[in-house]
Amino acid sequence: MSMNKDNLFVFDHPLIQDKLGRLRDVRTEASAFRSLVRQLALLMVYEVTRDLQTVEVEVTTPLARARVRALGGRPICIVPVLRAGLGMLEGMLELLPSAAVGHVGVERNPHTHLPAEYYCKLPAPAGDFRYLVADPMLATGGSASHVIECIKARGGSDLTLISLIAAPEGIRRVHGTHPDVRIFVAAVDERLDENAYIVPGLGDAGDRLYGTPH
Repeated sequence: MSMNKDNLFVFDHPLIQDKLGRLRDVRTEASAFRSLVRQLALLMVYEVTRDLQTVEVEVTTPLARARVRALGGRPICIVPVLRAGLGMLEGMLELLPSAAVGHVGVERNPHTHLPAEYYCKLPAPAGDFRYLVADPMLATGGSASHVIECIKARGGSDLTLISLIAAPEGIRRVHGTHPDVRIFVAAVDERLDENAYIVPGLGDAGDRLYGTPH
C-alpha cells in the first residue's frame, strides 16, 4: 500500500489487484460481481483498520488465565452510500461484526451530475463514532463529499472513505472540501468521461451489483 501527501492510500496487494481486474471485466456477471466486491471490501478494511486501538483484557484458556488484546477506542460505524455501497457492507461487517451501520442515500442527477440526498440515518450521538464510508466508485466526488458533510453536520469528525476505484477529479473534490478525510482505494484511474463515469473504470457499480439495466 502506498500513500501520498494528500491523505490518499492506494492498495497494491496482489489479491486486491487480481479481484479488481475481474471486477472490471464486462463478462463478469452480477452474482460473481457481488462476491468480488464483498471480498475486496473485506481485504481493504483489514488494512484500513490497522491503526485501531486495543486494550489488554484477561480471558481463561483451557489451561490457564491469559492476558490478550481486544479492540478499544471509539466504536466504528460503517456508512454505505446507497445503493452501490451496500455491496461492500457484508465484507466489512465480516471483520467488524459489532460495528454500527448508518445509511446515507444520495442520487446523482443524470444531467447535472450533482448529488441529491434522499435519506440519512446515523447512530447517536454521532460524534462518538469512527466512520468508515463505503462508496465503490469515487467519480466526481460529489456524492462522497455530500455524505461526509452529512456526517460532520451531525457531529462526526473521524472519517475514512473507502472506494474501489477513484478518478483524479473525485480525489481532488473530496480533499478540496475535506482534507482531513483519509481515502483508501484499490486503483486511481485516468479520468472521467463526458457522462462523469470513470475511465477505464468498471461501469455503473450499482447496476452491475444488482443486474439492473443502465
